[in-house]
Formats: sequence, structure tokens, C-alpha cells
Amino acid sequence: MTAVLPAFRRGAWRASSDRAPLPGPARGELALVPEIVADADRRWWDGARPGLPPLTGRRDLLLAALDLFDRGTVHVDGLGPQSAEDFRAVLWEGAGLPGPLVDRWCAMLRDGLLKREDAPDPDDRLALVALPGNTFTCLESACDQAARSAGVWLRPSRREPFSAARFVAALLAAGWPAERIGLYPTEQRFLGALVRLTDRQIVYGGAGLAASVRDSPALTVHGPGRGCARVPARMAVDEAVAWLLPLVAADSGRFCSNVRTVVVDRPGAAEPLARALAAALDALAPDGPLPLTAFREPGAAERAAAGVTDRLRPGDRVLTRRPAVVHDPAGAAHASPRLALLDGHFTAASAPHPLIGHEAPFPFCAVLSASPDALRAITAESLFVYRPAK
Repeated sequence: MTAVLPAFRRGAWRASSDRAPLPGPARGELALVPEIVADADRRWWDGARPGLPPLTGRRDLLLAALDLFDRGTVHVDGLGPQSAEDFRAVLWEGAGLPGPLVDRWCAMLRDGLLKREDAPDPDDRLALVALPGNTFTCLESACDQAARSAGVWLRPSRREPFSAARFVAALLAAGWPAERIGLYPTEQRFLGALVRLTDRQIVYGGAGLAASVRDSPALTVHGPGRGCARVPARMAVDEAVAWLLPLVAADSGRFCSNVRTVVVDRPGAAEPLARALAAALDALAPDGPLPLTAFREPGAAERAAAGVTDRLRPGDRVLTRRPAVVHDPAGAAHASPRLALLDGHFTAASAPHPLIGHEAPFPFCAVLSASPDALRAITAESLFVYRPAK
């Protein structure tokens, strides 16, 4: 019998006749919530909310839930009792996330909540958090909205729905009122409907996502960060590589804050740095201190790697030497870390380059030299700009 990971609606786990395959090699399906059902659930919420008892002690409940999320055994309907080890196994098999990375991200979630000491004033809004598939650390926004909203609907990524389902199960096990939390897997085309049906929305996605959802004054879209590092020509190459490597490769290059573009301020200074950084990227191992994720969907690693190759221009050079895609002995596909040295010295008159700011779902950076005015233009489009400490 095929296992079904259900939605969580109206205070209960609920299956659906609309389904999509779960990611990974295991047989299973994800229940999808049709738009008409979500619309009915909003009407139900409007009737149920006034009768819900006040929710106090939210921060303590969230901390307890994150402890269970990290180390506990919780019941995820369709999957049964899920231990911490089971969770890590399903993330590795289904989404290619290695255990050490899961450990790190769980710690980041808890640390983020602990650092937020001021509790927001609760309101009566129904919030939506539409999560990405690259990292579950964006559950931080789910915690933020749970701390302030009357109810929260989570829309998981179909590429990785397991962490969102475990988060809901952990909240329930910690004592969170079931009516105040929801898990709403949907087809991509129905995201706009969820935005319409909720009062406040936090949506994670790519550069074109904002155009796919209805304009809303309560909508916050988290898109590409286009991380950029400025390296002064006076900086020694070995010192620069030690500084840059974790900025490019930490968290397997999956964060919007990872460096995608490395800019030096003097013609001719980019290549020595690029060659040394490429060698450091080539030395990374999937199970090393900066672990690498795997790609479980057939052809996904090749498509991710092609996202770099297809954006190269004449004169650009890929200086990393490993094959673009490597299969480990267990059959997992890894998109190898890559570095491209862009041709020429960029000025304000240079045409935009498609690899500047390109966000690959693995460690990647483009290295180039640029004039001061071109550097200002590049950093103006970056949400994260890094400079070495003086």
C-alpha cells in the first residue's frame, strides 16, 4: 500500500484524492489541497476563530516544539512515529540533505528563536508561510508568524515537504492548539489562491515568483540574495581564500546569503585568486566539514550544473576541475562546486553578465575584476555584501 503524507486542516490530518509523488526513491504520495477546499477552510476559520481560547506561553511552546523537531519522536500521519534518526534518514533519502547539515539547521532554528527576546503583540490574522525546497531554516518565519498570528498555514515545497510536516507534528506534540496550525501542500498554480485567502503572507521563491502571486500589501517575498564579496587587491590570496570558502560553500551553497559573486578591484588580480579558490572548492568532500547535498530527482543535478554552463560567455573559464556531476558509491548525484572566472575587466559600460548573482543550488561563484562604478552597480543589486574585516 502506498504511504500518503496528508495535509493538516481544520485541526486534523486529512488525506486527499489530489496527490503528487513524494520526492526520493521510496514509494509514497503527498496529499494536495485543491483551491476549493482551501476556500472552504478559510470560511471555517472565520467561524471558528472567535471561539478559540486565548493562546498563552507561545515562546515556551515553540521552544518545546523545536526541541522535539530536532531530537524527539513525533507522530507524522502517514509516516507514523518519526524519531530524530528517522527524520534525518527521510531527508537524506528524499531531499539529499546530509545529517550534519540537518543538525546545523536545527540548531540555527532554536538559536534564532532564543535570540528573539521581545514577544510580538498577538493579532487576529491568518498567516501564510510558503516554504522553499532548498532549506528548512525558513521555518524561522513559521515561528515568527506563530508567535504573533491567530493561525498559520504552511505551504511546503513539493521538493521537500518532510520538514514542514514534522514541524506541524512537533507543534502538536508540544501542546499547540490544532485549530491554529495548518499544512497546505498545493500545486504551484494555486499559490495565488492561498495568498488571496490569508491575511498576511511570507513567501520564499525565485526571482519570478512575485509576478505569480496577487499583489498584496501584507505580502513579503524573499527572493534571491545575490550575495557578493568585495576583495581588495592588497589582500593576500591565501587569506582571501580562507575568508571566502565558507561564504561560498557553507550550507552547501543553498542560502540566499551565500556568496555568488567575488569582485576584485584591480585588473589582473582576479585570476590568481580564482585559481586558488577553485582548488579549495575542488577539495570539498560530500561528508567533509562543509558537507554537500545530493540531488534525488533524476536529472536534477545535471540541470543545476547546466544552469552555470548555459550562462557562460565567450572567454569565461570554469576553473574547478571535477566533473560537473559526480555519483557517489551509493548512487547519489552531487553537483560539484564550481567556479567561473569571467572574462575581461568590468566597467559601467559592460553588458550585464548572467552569472553575476546567479543562485545555483550548490556552491558556485563567479570571480571577476571590476572598476569602482561597476562594483557599485553589482553591490547595489545584492542583499548581502561582504567585506573583509580591517
